[in-house]
Amino acid sequence: MELSSVILTTGCSVGFFKLANTGMKSLPTPEAARKGAWKWRNISTSFLHSLITGVWAVLCFYLHPHMAEDLISTHSVFSHALVSVSIGYFIHDFFDLLLNQKFSSSWELLFHHSVVISCFGLSAVTRRYVGFAVVALLVEINSIFLHLRQVLRLAGGAGGTAYRVNSLVNLATYVVFRISTLAWMTRWLVLNRERVPLAAYTLGSVGMAIMTVMNIVLFCRLLRSDFLQTGRDGRKEK
Repeated sequence: MELSSVILTTGCSVGFFKLANTGMKSLPTPEAARKGAWKWRNISTSFLHSLITGVWAVLCFYLHPHMAEDLISTHSVFSHALVSVSIGYFIHDFFDLLLNQKFSSSWELLFHHSVVISCFGLSAVTRRYVGFAVVALLVEINSIFLHLRQVLRLAGGAGGTAYRVNSLVNLATYVVFRISTLAWMTRWLVLNRERVPLAAYTLGSVGMAIMTVMNIVLFCRLLRSDFLQTGRDGRKEK
């Protein structure tokens, strides 16, 4: 995939998620979420992205298992397109947050998106580490349930059976697809230090360190909100 194709795919992705976000205005909004209509659309769009890219990432390794043997130089057009599409979503969400939410409430996510866009952008443009980026997108499997949790809370469903079941699945997938995946990626980066140029290694190391800290903090918030403070409103994410 040439640079022009990367730009085109990323641009189309930005447009797609913008249209999806705007289109949600015409869909029914739960009464409890009407006061926070922008937040409802933003989380719903994030849920859509997680659903698409989480499944897509699994399919990448299922259809091209050889990519797992070489995360640096081996990839398919299918997996490369996934990385470009994800860049498009994070660009869309970055500006959606920047324009519609106070910086004091969104700086963590803005910082997170900046790191992801930088790391994925390097991968897409150089066509290197695409497999590594796809491994990172396996985290989106957990994000499906993480965003569904937020959707249920906004809809006034916190405390219901669906919410409790989702909380358990969310916690389980958080450990498997988020914490374990990030730990594996950190280990891979350390073991392959000699194969990765200093600039890419530094960017990857800084990115992994930031993601690890952010995910540990979020995990503690989830535990406190859903399991240690039963019946009380926990701290809101995003």
